[in-house]
Amino acid sequence: MLAVPTSIAELVNVLELERLDEDLFRGSHASSSEMTRVFGGQVAAQALMAAYASVPVARRVHSLHAYFVLGGDPSIPIIYDVDRIRDGGSFSTRRVSARQHGDVIFYMTASFHKDESGYEHQDVMPDVATVDESVPMVELLKSLNEDVAEHWRREWSALDVRYVGDNRADDDPTRKTVPAVQRVWFRANGDLPDDEPLNACILTYITDLSLLGTALIPHGILIGSPRIQPASLDHAIWFHRPVRADEWLLYDQTSPSARGARGFATANIYTRDGALVASVAQEGLIRPVGSAGR
Repeated sequence: MLAVPTSIAELVNVLELERLDEDLFRGSHASSSEMTRVFGGQVAAQALMAAYASVPVARRVHSLHAYFVLGGDPSIPIIYDVDRIRDGGSFSTRRVSARQHGDVIFYMTASFHKDESGYEHQDVMPDVATVDESVPMVELLKSLNEDVAEHWRREWSALDVRYVGDNRADDDPTRKTVPAVQRVWFRANGDLPDDEPLNACILTYITDLSLLGTALIPHGILIGSPRIQPASLDHAIWFHRPVRADEWLLYDQTSPSARGARGFATANIYTRDGALVASVAQEGLIRPVGSAGR
């Protein structure tokens, strides 16, 4: 299981890293969670906070690429070591290693860019049910399993998530080419300060929540099923526009492929008025329990 904050105030507190030295930080964990492994989104968000602390204020993250190497231990802090790879005229590049027990458990490269004007275009947001028409995640889970719903209620109350589902029409040709589609509305469950790095980090946190589960949709299995051993392996985000993580965002997720006990999923994230703010890609382990593996 995973260790996660249970309120938005606690999540913000978890993302406030302790500076130990120049470009060296210590990250804490949620105190109220019952889970026994650190949520991968928390490690990614804390690593991004550490990287942000080393770049000029005028530069914002435009991409990050991360690998989850070992599961995080919530009983001890995580140490984040930032390498200043390059500061150019427009871009800054950082590499962050996260360590516990003397081992690297996670590493990330992130690139930051100052604002520039240029060409613009974007994908159109799909036509989906509104937030009010969508089903609160806890209610959906309650219809499937009361214990799972109660676990969600205890552990994920820092977030407000509404399930849209796969709303494509039966005659939509994408049903043949993209068999796995999952859509949810999400936001931080509470108000956040007008702090662009913090909002980007909380968006990073949330993106690890449901994406891998999209790869299991064609197989009729939930990500929390005891029939599989799931784990995030790598994660990438491209930030197209500044974002408010406490406002409703559509997470439009697809899974083009699953093979070799791994699932691959991609997603676009839109505001309610249709602005594309970020794109995400992830590969993760979805190993059937009982299969050989390390």
